[in-house]
Amino acid sequence: MEFLDPLALARWQFGLTTLYHYLFVPLTLGMGLIVAIFQSAWVRTGHTKWLQLTRLFGKIFLINFAMGVVTGIVQEFQFGMNWSAYSRFVGDVFGAPLAFEGLLAFFFEATFIGLWIFGWDRLSRRLHLATIWMAWIGAVMSAYFILAANSFMQNPVGYQMAEDGGRAELTDIFAVLTNRVALATFPHTMFAAIMFAAAVVVAVAAWHMARSQHVEAMRPALRLGMWMVLGSFIGVALSGDQLGLQMVATQPMKMAAAEALYNTACGADASFSLFSLGTPDGTSEIWSLRVPYLLSFLSTHTLDGCVEGINNLNADYTQAWPMFADQLGGELPFAPVIWVTYWSFRWMMGFGAVAALISVVGLWITRKKATRTVPQWAWRVAIWSAPLPLLGSLTGWVFTEMGRQPWIVFGLMLTEDGVSPSVPGWNVLISLIAFTLIYAVLAVVEFGLILKAAQKGPEPIPEKSPDGDSDDADTSVPTTVY
Repeated sequence: MEFLDPLALARWQFGLTTLYHYLFVPLTLGMGLIVAIFQSAWVRTGHTKWLQLTRLFGKIFLINFAMGVVTGIVQEFQFGMNWSAYSRFVGDVFGAPLAFEGLLAFFFEATFIGLWIFGWDRLSRRLHLATIWMAWIGAVMSAYFILAANSFMQNPVGYQMAEDGGRAELTDIFAVLTNRVALATFPHTMFAAIMFAAAVVVAVAAWHMARSQHVEAMRPALRLGMWMVLGSFIGVALSGDQLGLQMVATQPMKMAAAEALYNTACGADASFSLFSLGTPDGTSEIWSLRVPYLLSFLSTHTLDGCVEGINNLNADYTQAWPMFADQLGGELPFAPVIWVTYWSFRWMMGFGAVAALISVVGLWITRKKATRTVPQWAWRVAIWSAPLPLLGSLTGWVFTEMGRQPWIVFGLMLTEDGVSPSVPGWNVLISLIAFTLIYAVLAVVEFGLILKAAQKGPEPIPEKSPDGDSDDADTSVPTTVY
């Protein structure tokens, strides 16, 4: 039965669980940095408002971190459950950066998070501050190792095929960790994560500012959050430009699919459509809003550069990999689902641009002399704009992974060859339904906990003991806070 196709169900399950897990990843990466900045401001200035912000957003950070750990474990299990053929083929290479992530980065991060949680009344202020910075560094390392593993799927390097041709063998871990795609993807991912976390800070601060609550703490949080959203968006755009160049160099089909460009175009003909109406196969275009030369510039950084089209690339790939072409069949066997890549590429940029625009407007209308005249609708816009950077990240990953299709490892292994051969469709369906239901419950719990903490706002800070010293253990912040 078609609805019990193991490949389709395995792809749906991995896609859904991966996107669900990624709901927590950027908030952990970005919020860890923001909490560290707030605590640094407190240690440097001694102002209570920074400590209140540290504790408030520290709670959100820890709630989110716990959920990320739980959902991340499932990701690793799926390689053995539904993708055992892929795991056997690439495990020698793919497993190395994942081992670094689990045995080095994650334990490094978790250790310092533990010290941060329980060290408030046991460590000096500066030493305790160092623990949150080290925890964030651990999270960053963890993200890099995972991105290095994913980048091997986009651009395989540092390997050789086994004598029997049945698996890839690691030959150069340094090449894997310095993959040109990983080096470009990492800053793009980090800026996007910081942008989302900053948007959450803006939303929380806007909620309290709309009610004139905790204004002394929330106003600097609001302004800092908007500046970080704007700065991160600039970082996302610049790093995305470099990532696009690497994409053209390693996976030109993905760039062609992003524009639904079927035939090679150069110069003015290599335009970029901001919006288009037509058939998904590109045979008929009803109307489009185009920017001449833009696709050429994005792909080559020149105005007269040529961008290869889907038809041309498919012909090249068919000649290079005739066995895979025969296995896939169809008119364009090496092309991804064009409408998915086309629209996800635009939604990715659009969500981020709208969030940045809201921050620009917000910075203007919340300037010092104008804060009292901010209308209520502006606060509501700020609150509801929080998910925009996250939606941009999610659609960006949809573009990245769907644009790689039909490959699970580009040029080496087709997605259909990576699925577990002995797992029946009904088995995958049961786990898909179970994970979906469990994750739905966890999402409600996660959102409820974060919403409760955000709406409660900063808690009063107990007075410091009379004989306390700013460089000694900080007895003014009890461990029971978390």
